[in-house]
Amino acid sequence: MTTTSSHSRPPGWQPLEPALSVRQVLSLERVLAGDPEVVAGAGQLDRPVRWVHVAEAADVGVMLTGGEMVLTTGVLLAGDEAKQAEYVQSLYRAEAAAVVLGLGRAFPAPPEVMRRAAERCGLPMVVLHRPFPFAELTEEVQSRLVRRKFAAVSLSETVRTALTGLITAGAPLQRLLDEAAQHSGCPVVVTNLAHRVLATAGERPAVDDVLRDWERIARQAWGHHPGRSGTGGGGEGDGWIRAELGGRGERWGRLLLCGYRGDTATGRLLADRTAEALVLHRMLDGGSARTWEEQSAQSLLTDLVSGVVPARQLLPRARAAGLPVNRRTFVPLVVPGGDAGRLDRTLRLLGLSGLVAELADGATAVLLSLARDQHAEALTAHFAARLRTESGVPNAVVAAADPRTVWEDVPAGLREARHVADAVADSSAVLDLPAVVRLRDVHLRGLVRLLRDDPHVQSFAERELDGLLCAADQELLNVLRTYLATGRNKSRTAQLHHVSRPALYRRLEAIQRRLGVDLDDFEQAASVHIALLAHDAQQG
Repeated sequence: MTTTSSHSRPPGWQPLEPALSVRQVLSLERVLAGDPEVVAGAGQLDRPVRWVHVAEAADVGVMLTGGEMVLTTGVLLAGDEAKQAEYVQSLYRAEAAAVVLGLGRAFPAPPEVMRRAAERCGLPMVVLHRPFPFAELTEEVQSRLVRRKFAAVSLSETVRTALTGLITAGAPLQRLLDEAAQHSGCPVVVTNLAHRVLATAGERPAVDDVLRDWERIARQAWGHHPGRSGTGGGGEGDGWIRAELGGRGERWGRLLLCGYRGDTATGRLLADRTAEALVLHRMLDGGSARTWEEQSAQSLLTDLVSGVVPARQLLPRARAAGLPVNRRTFVPLVVPGGDAGRLDRTLRLLGLSGLVAELADGATAVLLSLARDQHAEALTAHFAARLRTESGVPNAVVAAADPRTVWEDVPAGLREARHVADAVADSSAVLDLPAVVRLRDVHLRGLVRLLRDDPHVQSFAERELDGLLCAADQELLNVLRTYLATGRNKSRTAQLHHVSRPALYRRLEAIQRRLGVDLDDFEQAASVHIALLAHDAQQG
């Protein structure tokens, strides 16, 4: 789950003009020439204007669909206060954006009845003190609105084309979200139905701000009107644009534009185009939403292990991904060759909280999150024993670091567990290891793993094993490996290699001749053993 900077815009990207509000219409140069005065509804001037309509009919409300700014001289309302009040109320019922009254022969001064009715309804009422041609205002506003609508549709198609092209090219989910974040200019978040964050995109500081307050944002964004695209976080102008992810009657995720600064209609277009692309991506990727959850866990655990991103910066991501982090004990584990799906199922069967993800080297990391009153070592042992039963591999091991009670110590714990897993990766087949292996259990093998890239250690290994490093001697090298790993137990070595004792003796003699050593001598055998451990560590 990575983030990108929205300073890098797609080719041809242009910001949309801001949506016109009543306040912005009144600030237009042509309108200012009419000396406008707001006489009612001053607190509602940020209402969006969808259209401008000139009408003198007393029953104009039945002609409106909402969001119109109505221009009138009131010639048919003069002298009838009941009609004046009803006129304002009909505009309010029709959800008009505002009413603009040109003062003149019909109304030389603002009519008090209309003003009081508009104030009660919260409908902005504006009077023009100077004669003003309504045609100029309608032309100005309509042209701006048409240009904006065309720009919104054009942007929608641009986003659709870009996302479809990425899907066709086989781009991963993150690349699609990065594209959406660049076009929207705000953080983009994908969640499952439980509001757990699966992926994000956008400028890192902005994304981190969203994740730090994710629980509140999630409650507000989806606290009303479930199953319908719209805004959360308090209302239409707040910029929290959401869209549902799903198909064939099944919802499986959600998309949220966080703090979108354009108008809501354009934000919905962007959210819908992105949601369509994500649904198509999922269908072409095998239809599994679990894949996204696995990618989210993998990204988080990989960042923790690498240490490139400070742990404190990853805490909001962990919390938003559903990992309990407050007053918890964390147990870092690494399972060599473990299957992430099986490990995740084992966690769920045991009722344990944690994240599971495959690492780059084929091992699988598990980060357990336990309550402070739970016995970390006992639960880790129970998890490992259950894993041996579930996997059908009786010598499967779990490499574990000591429990951590501070989140900042988790990366070091994961690296320790990974080091332990490396140390036992080549020995679990010949050594009788416990189900849970810790740093204190790997002894010399662990030290050699740490030093495997040292040139002096590499030279030592080649010098000690020079007589057995050609491809034709692999069988003898395997016998030597088993013999030393079992503590020079000839019976056990013969058994593991399915040969007789005399045959084993002949092979051991050949090994000693090739290396020029006496394996019955403890110091010489130890030297060869260290060299073999270093060789195996270097070979991966």
